[in-house]
Amino acid sequence: MSAALNRPLITLGLILSAFMSAMDTTVANIALPHIQGSISASPEQITWVITSYFIAQAVTIPVSGWLAARFGLKPMLLFCVLGFTVTSVMCGMAMNLPELVLFRALQGVVAAPLMPVAQSVLININPPERLGRATALFTMAAVVAPAVGPVIGGWLTDELSWRWCFYINLPAGLLSMGLLYFFLPASPPAPRPFDVLGFASLGIAVSALQLMLDRGTTLDWFDSREIWIEASVAACAFWIFLVHSITARAPLFPRALLADRNFQSSAMFGFFFSTLTFTSFALLPLMMQGVLGYSAVHAGVLSAPRGILMLIILQFMGRVDTLVDRRVLIAVGLSFFVLAFWEMSRFDLSMDGSSIVWATIIQGFGQGILFVPLSTLGFMTIAPHLRPDAAAATSFVRNVGGSISVAVFQALTVTNSQTVQSTLSAHIGREIADAQVLPSYLSPDTTAGAVALAGEIQRQALMVAYVDDFRLLTIIAVLSIPLVLLIRPPRGGAKDTGPMPIEAH
Repeated sequence: MSAALNRPLITLGLILSAFMSAMDTTVANIALPHIQGSISASPEQITWVITSYFIAQAVTIPVSGWLAARFGLKPMLLFCVLGFTVTSVMCGMAMNLPELVLFRALQGVVAAPLMPVAQSVLININPPERLGRATALFTMAAVVAPAVGPVIGGWLTDELSWRWCFYINLPAGLLSMGLLYFFLPASPPAPRPFDVLGFASLGIAVSALQLMLDRGTTLDWFDSREIWIEASVAACAFWIFLVHSITARAPLFPRALLADRNFQSSAMFGFFFSTLTFTSFALLPLMMQGVLGYSAVHAGVLSAPRGILMLIILQFMGRVDTLVDRRVLIAVGLSFFVLAFWEMSRFDLSMDGSSIVWATIIQGFGQGILFVPLSTLGFMTIAPHLRPDAAAATSFVRNVGGSISVAVFQALTVTNSQTVQSTLSAHIGREIADAQVLPSYLSPDTTAGAVALAGEIQRQALMVAYVDDFRLLTIIAVLSIPLVLLIRPPRGGAKDTGPMPIEAH
């Protein structure tokens, strides 16, 4: 079969694997209440269905590069797709909470290497002039999947059952495996020693950090002894990992990655990009439903233009990426983020949905522009044998950045809203004492009025807290733009021997 035909088929297989992996991060969320009732779990217990997946994924991502080098890209990718498909079916068949949490953790383990290894294959099979287009197609799958996940999950749950949120991965997984097995060329493995201490220390650090972030709000953060223990374990384990990585003969992540300035800059921008995107994805739905009173469907409709616009922009970015300096594209994309968050910082309780749509459209422009150059620039000067490690490291940085930023901003929202609520309550109390008239439905002289007044104060305080969050995100986006100067334009392309030969095996 010709190379021209093989490459699209391989790309389709990669896109299917990326789509089902990315969709599984959100498809089950909408079904949590149904799962909770079906397996008799408490509200606190049911969150482990989500948490177990992310902890297992975060721990396994750093070892993706070693696994790909040890077994080869094709065997590793096939194993991940097969493992993800099988564990998805196991999740759908789970009969109780321990089984579901265990199967979700196993799903996270096999899902972790899937995206980095698929990205490495995509980079290897495409020459530099085609890489932008291929990356745009691959990125669209990662962008669309989380957006449509709740819609698909809600429909499957209502029409069939929550178990079909996991069974839906079966046809996509089988088709992806068939395409990759028959058309993806095999590359020889390049085994290297496994860094047990590096993997163990980083795994402990990530697990402790994730537990601290997940339980911090419930336990009032550092007023809890458990949080102090988890923070101390995370800090000590990360220090051991850092020292070991500097001194070890064969560390978990090759030190050659740190010698590449573009990779360093790309990973750093990946951290900021995750902070800006993950945080806004988490805050906006909470604000729309919790403060403005929109339904889940209404909130989803208002957020939809962002995803649609991203898809349109990505269609063009695959071509523009090779024609325009990627540093300019990154700066332009960040500028759109600045404008979007500045618009969000002007939100108020009297606005209508058009203000939210306009802000998310601007953000969609920024995300669509940023995705492709961030995904390609860091790999242009990386040698092919280091790309699996580079992809794993980049994914790890983005995941950790997203988790940290969401937890921090959620904590800021709670703290700021409590502070503002106390201040507003004090002012309202003085107004009542001064005999200033409140609307009758907010009169504290009646039980209904007192309840309505307390609810309105809480709503006002939450809105102020969200606006403060968006202001902080605006500042972060502004401070990120000058960091573009740290990126060097690649000279003469990547340190590459060319793309992998595209021949059927």
